[in-house]
Parts: sequence; structure tokens; C-alpha cells
Amino acid sequence: MKHPFFLFLFLLFVFPYGKDADAFRTLPADTAHFYMSHSFDVTKYQLNLDIYSCFSSPYPKNFSGSEIVTFKVDSTLSNIRLNAVNGSILIDSVGLAGVSFTHVSDTLNILLNHTYYPGQMVSVKIYYKHQNVVDHAFYAGSGFVFTDTPPEGARKWFPCWDRPSDKAFTEITVKVPAAARLGSNGILADSTLTGDTLYYHWVNNQPVATYLVTLSAKMNYLISKMVYNIPGNVPDSIPAVFYYNPGNNLSNIRNLIPVVTDFFSQKFGNYPFRKIGFAVLNSLFPWGGMENQTMINLMPSGFSDSQVIVHEHSHQWFGDLITCGTWADVWLNEGFATFCEALWTEQSISYEAYKNELALKANEYLNENPGWPLYHPEWAIQTPSSNQLYNVPITYDKGACVLHQLRYVIGDSLFFEVMHAYATDTNLTYKNAVTSDFVNKVIDLTGQDLNWFFREWVYEPNHPVYYNVWEILEPGNGKFVLSFSLEQTQTNTVFFKMPVVLKVEFEDGSDTLVKTMNDTNPQVFEWAFAKRPVNVIFDPYRDILLKKNTTIAGIKSPKGVSEFKLFAAQPNPFREYTDIRFNIPEPCSVSIILYDIFGTPVNTLIDRKFEAGKYKFRIDKDSLPAGEYIYNMKAGKYNESRKIVLIK
Repeated sequence: MKHPFFLFLFLLFVFPYGKDADAFRTLPADTAHFYMSHSFDVTKYQLNLDIYSCFSSPYPKNFSGSEIVTFKVDSTLSNIRLNAVNGSILIDSVGLAGVSFTHVSDTLNILLNHTYYPGQMVSVKIYYKHQNVVDHAFYAGSGFVFTDTPPEGARKWFPCWDRPSDKAFTEITVKVPAAARLGSNGILADSTLTGDTLYYHWVNNQPVATYLVTLSAKMNYLISKMVYNIPGNVPDSIPAVFYYNPGNNLSNIRNLIPVVTDFFSQKFGNYPFRKIGFAVLNSLFPWGGMENQTMINLMPSGFSDSQVIVHEHSHQWFGDLITCGTWADVWLNEGFATFCEALWTEQSISYEAYKNELALKANEYLNENPGWPLYHPEWAIQTPSSNQLYNVPITYDKGACVLHQLRYVIGDSLFFEVMHAYATDTNLTYKNAVTSDFVNKVIDLTGQDLNWFFREWVYEPNHPVYYNVWEILEPGNGKFVLSFSLEQTQTNTVFFKMPVVLKVEFEDGSDTLVKTMNDTNPQVFEWAFAKRPVNVIFDPYRDILLKKNTTIAGIKSPKGVSEFKLFAAQPNPFREYTDIRFNIPEPCSVSIILYDIFGTPVNTLIDRKFEAGKYKFRIDKDSLPAGEYIYNMKAGKYNESRKIVLIK
């Protein structure tokens, strides 16, 4: 369950002050829809392939095929251009409305038999061959034949308009040996056995992006089937089909799919397709899983990996039903699916387990952040390398953490209302969405201007670095005033406006939560209590996942401080947290750096100027793996080190 925030009776007043730092740039103009358009809209790819020889040693990768591309004309044209990689595909001839062609620089240009006008439907036929090359799109080996094509590899095994925004129906007929079993997108319309040859005929009448079109086949594949019943509508059911190898244990995936599909259907609308399909492949497959529409491919051990299954299955809503409009919007696929992994952990285990899972993803981001934003407008125009596009710390981890932070900002009720409304919006389902579509959905449903949230977390890079100092003032009359100075010190990105929560612990063992909006930098807040605070924890539930933070207790007075001093951490060893205290007799710059036992810097805990006084800050277990560490303090000529031990 979500932790609520409370303002207790002890909260008497709040005084924020500081210079205004809300000087954000305006959100980028929505140019994504422009880059999604072209002069025609493909409505169907009809493939007829002969891959019979690919199943036998030496497992060649060449095959012959023909294809009918049907498209609607959007602007007057007498030729069409399709993507077809020269190194993989050889074009033999064209027909129907196609009269001639050129094929250079990975582009197939087909001259049409006359000029066509907007609204007209046209079909061209292409006869081609796939060459016997390793192109990391069409795979053949050890009796397996499969395709795997994100982000733009479909153009290596069939000519197409290979951008995620042009979704189309597919109809695929494939010639294979009689003992081969082959799955693809949609529903198996029929299969015809003629001697030692089998013809599969797969029909998909729900639009699919080209990178999600797939073949998954193997000699003597085993097939297991079950029926998934749509909740609340028992007469309707969906077949679930699992392609597997001898020795695979199907119990996990067969038990998991019904309950996970029920859960996602409740959160995001009913399962949107006519089939649920999974296939385990061999070691040629380069990923843990790939979310091909209705035909998910998994690594050889994939049926036992619940996290991978949940991630790929959630893509059927986020990525397949609603597909990113451009590659600048890929976080709408991968960030959402990664968040869904954690959401299932919350459903199946606990909210605490959900938060722990996201904290691990946040740590991965913080440790490996390459320093670019979630949304790259240039990627709408020029597709980046796969390592950039599918960068785990950004596209997956940060994307998921941003969704949790949105949940934190707007609350559970509105958040899940937004997610359901977005996933069931008929302007987006079976079509595409760009980042601004999701932003507008959030703003429309919440009634709040949340442009600031998306500006800082999606359109800008990096994250806030908080240096906070608190002290207790005693004005008399039995009152205690907590003064909390909150400052962001990052220099490589914008100021991050966010609601912040403090957990205030009192000398009698009780505690309370206070929440306020950090909207200027620096900013000081004051709260009055009827008993003495002894500790303050900033963001106690780590809802601002993407941040670095040092919170220091300070008495900004030289009274009683005659020398520089770094004290031993308490407790030490520690399991949850340890507090480090130090004294400063005069204003100066202080750095405290944490090292591992080999002398390698692990983290800069403090690096800033301090007034004279006594200070204390806390190191939390979540920021470190278990082990021994050395923390070193330098202040002027003072230099001292001490050891701490974290036990987990």
C-alpha cells in the first residue's frame, strides 16, 4: 500500500523563503507527429516465404520470397520508397502497380504505373531473395529459424516502411519442412501438409509495427496450449500458446500468465490481442526477451524467469497496443514495461518489495547515468545506436523511476486513473503515442499543470543533488523550531521542483511526517513543535528515487567548538544506517569522501563550505553494498580518516 503523508498537530507553521529558481525552459515543441508522417500509409504486408532449407545443416540463411505491400496514398505520388538493406535483400522484380525499381543505399524505390492521389489504395508486389548473411535480424542455426529486429531490422528480411509509426496488418505464408513448427503474429488461419512440406498461414488483423513482426520456428518444437478467460466475460477467451524444447518446465509460465494478465487487464484494460504467444529460442537470441506482438521470444531459460515474462507481457499494452511514435519516445515502451515489473512485484509480494526493486533500478541509474535525457528530439529524426536507444540506466531504469515519482506527486488514485485512461484511449490504441500525448493525458485528467514535472524529469538530463542542513531553535515557552535549509547543488542540469517529505524524530521516541513543496533554490523551512526533535530524515521513503542527498544536522555557532574533529561513526558496524559527526571551529570548505578498502573513491559524501559549528549526517544502507569502507575528511590543513563496516 502507498505510504500516506501526514501533517501532525505539532505542525504550527511553515515559512519557506529563498530566491526564485523556477526558471525552466518551455517544453519542446511537439515535432514528433511531423516525423511520423510520410506520403503513404501501409495498411498490409502480405509475405510468402520459402525457408525450407534453413532448418537443415549447414543452416543457410538465404531464402526466397514474395511480398504484396498495400498502402493508402496520403499525398500525390508516382513512386514509393521502402527500406530494404542491400547487404541482406536482393530484389528480383516488382509487379501489380509497380513497373520498375532501383535498389541502392538500403532504399527500394518503386516506380508506379501512374500517378496516384490522396485516398487511393494501391498494391505493389515485390519478388526478392534474402542472402546467406549474418545480419542480426534473420537467424538460422541448430534447427531454429527466427527473426529479431528492434529497432529497425525488419528491413533486413522484408522490404517495408520500417519506422514504428506505420503500423499495418500482416499475412504471412511460410514453407517449412513437415517436422517444423512455426509461430508468428496473430492467428493461425490454416496449415497445409503436402508430402514432406508444411505451409503455415498466419493472419494478423490487428495493426503491428514492423519491428514487432516475427517468425519463431524450430524442428520438432513442442507446443503447449491453454485458454485465458477474459475477466467478467467468461464466454470470451483467448488462446495462450507456448513453444518449447524438451526439458523446459512450463509450470511457472502457465501459472503466471493468467494472474498477470488479469492484473494488467484490471489496471490498463483487457488484454488487447487475439492470442498470447511465447517461444523459447536458442543461444543465438541476443536478449532476455523480445515483445513481438502476440509472439514473445524468450531466452532458452525464459520460462523460469518471471521478471522477464512480466516485462515482455506488459509490452503487449505498452509498446504493442500503443507503440512509441518515434524512437525519441522509446521510454513509453521500455520505461513503462520496467515499471510494470515493479508493479507486479507490489501486487504479488508487497509495496515494500516494489520500492526495493525500484531503488535498485535507481541506484543503477545513479551509478551508470550517461547524462542524457529520457526524451531526445533528435532521435525522432535520426535513429541512434541500439546501445544508446536501449540504454538500461536511462530508457529502462530512469523511465520506470519517473513513473513512480509521478505516482508520488499526484497520488495513487489519480495515477492509476491516468494509466488506465492512457492505455485505453482509442486515439492511441492500435496506433502510436508520442511523449506529449502522455503528458497531455496526465494534465487533462489531473487538472494540474504538471509541465514542470515532465520538463525536469523527461526533457532535461540528470537529477538533483541535495545538500540539506537542519538545526533546532528554542524561542522559549516550551517550543522548539526545526529550521531546515534545502539546497540543490547540481550544475549539469536544471533545478528540480518537487514536493519533499521529512521524517522528524523526537527525543521521546515518537516521530511525525511533514511535507512541503521545494520550488526555489536555496530554500529554508521552519516548523514549530511542542517537543524536541533529535533527528530529521529527508525523503524517508525514497519517493524521489532519482537524486543524491546529504542531510546534515548542524549547530551554526563556534561556541564549544575549539578544533577540527571527525568522530567515529555510530553505530559501527551498522545494518540500516550510521551517523557521522564532525566539528568545524571556523568557516571553511569541507570534503568527506568514502573509499573502499582498496582506496578507490566510492562516493563524495560532502564537498561544500560550512560555517563554524557542530554537524552530523547519516549514511543509509541502500546507498552501498555490504563491506568495509574508509571515510576521509579534509578541512583546511585537517585530514583524518576512519573506518566503517556495513553488514547486510
